[in-house]
Amino acid sequence: MFKDSADFRRVASGTLLIVAPLLQAIAAVVDPGTWGDEREAVSYGDNPVLAQVQSVMYHWSYLLMALAVLGLLHVMRRRAVVFGHVTGTLTVLGYVNLSGLLMIDPVEWWLGQRNPPERAQQILDEMLNLPGVVFGFQLPWLFLALFGLPILLVGVWRTGFAHWWVPLVAGLGYGTSLLIPYGPVIVVTWGAGAVALSSLGVRMLQMSRQEWISYYPTAVPGRTTPDSYANTTA
Repeated sequence: MFKDSADFRRVASGTLLIVAPLLQAIAAVVDPGTWGDEREAVSYGDNPVLAQVQSVMYHWSYLLMALAVLGLLHVMRRRAVVFGHVTGTLTVLGYVNLSGLLMIDPVEWWLGQRNPPERAQQILDEMLNLPGVVFGFQLPWLFLALFGLPILLVGVWRTGFAHWWVPLVAGLGYGTSLLIPYGPVIVVTWGAGAVALSSLGVRMLQMSRQEWISYYPTAVPGRTTPDSYANTTA
């Protein structure tokens, strides 16, 4: 598989579409802040081990989600190409920035160990409200990730690769998570997104090599394309 570019990309893309959103959903389950105080300054003190585990899981789920988005773009090589390139690029940038925000978690813990929760939150808010932090890491990047992915899935549905319910469920899950306070309901919203994306991951893993290659643009006689190249590297 590792010597065949087509099979490697198919398996890697399918696996990431399952693993990345699942990590995100599990992170919400183990996060002490989901079931108690959502402020990291408090939840880190309640259970430092689980708080660190969820932070790492969120970090890697966002990084892997960025790679999974690149896998989705493969099935948009023939239809909605420009839409996929624009939306996919913005979504990837959104998830990369989201992963960077997780570095604030240990800072919240440190502040919580040395200050009352209210004071720790006040200091943190002053840090996060700095223009460089707001526009470099939060806006519009956070929305590009959690809103951009469902929009991208609409394009995947238009190609015929996804069922109609996939972008709908993902949109309800990830979109709702931005509109509600962080708490137990977030497990349901992240879980809904995981179900939608995992269905695409399973479908990719079930594809044959030829089905995967068929998404490459049709070869022009006399010109080397990914399709013709892949057929020579079996």
